[in-house]
Amino acid sequence: MVAMSALILIVDDEIDLVDTLEYNLRAAQYQTRRAHNGRDALRLAAQTPLPDLILLDLMLPGISGLDVCRSLRDNERLRNIPVLMLTARGESADHEAGFLAGADDYVVKPFSVREVLLRVQAVLRRSREYAATAASSREILFGKLRIDRVAHKVWVGAEEIRLTFMEFKLLVSFLEQRGRLLTRDILLDEVWGITAAVQTRTIDTHVKRLRQKLGEAGDYIETLRGAGYRFIEHAPE
Repeated sequence: MVAMSALILIVDDEIDLVDTLEYNLRAAQYQTRRAHNGRDALRLAAQTPLPDLILLDLMLPGISGLDVCRSLRDNERLRNIPVLMLTARGESADHEAGFLAGADDYVVKPFSVREVLLRVQAVLRRSREYAATAASSREILFGKLRIDRVAHKVWVGAEEIRLTFMEFKLLVSFLEQRGRLLTRDILLDEVWGITAAVQTRTIDTHVKRLRQKLGEAGDYIETLRGAGYRFIEHAPE
């Protein structure tokens, strides 16, 4: 198990569900905080130490989970905290809305606790592995793109582009393997860290959103129909 002392903020208005998640997370040696509405979620997310990950329900009283996520991404101090959305809605439009708001992934209710624990474990492991190596190669330059790996910041030309945690990881993975075909299975393994709990639709949605946010630089990511994706090998003149 990674990150024995990792702090997880659980946000859901279903008290029994929060009790269950909290019990199992603590049994797995994670620390927890809990909130049952959006206002408390934002307050507890900002407390020191900051949470390492937030489990966030979509349907909350008062401030919705989508609005909580947007507020987190608009806050310079909190914007890089990974958000795993918990939702009773299974429609792709709701998933896209969550990703647009800044969620890094989602789990559809009803879910198994084991699925949530696997997803939490994978996100934290990848986050810490990345942090351990980022300082040695802090900045990446490619065409119109400039990436600060430590600060988790991206610029296209002079404009800073706000990416979610998983969008940032996806972009770095593309850049580090430019010119290579990356199948959806490879991306699931290298970016998400597990294969069983994430649907391939998640990959396509993240790539679509990443391209849109990158604007002109979005053309650097090519779709190879029936195969996967490839980041161009050489930057345009």
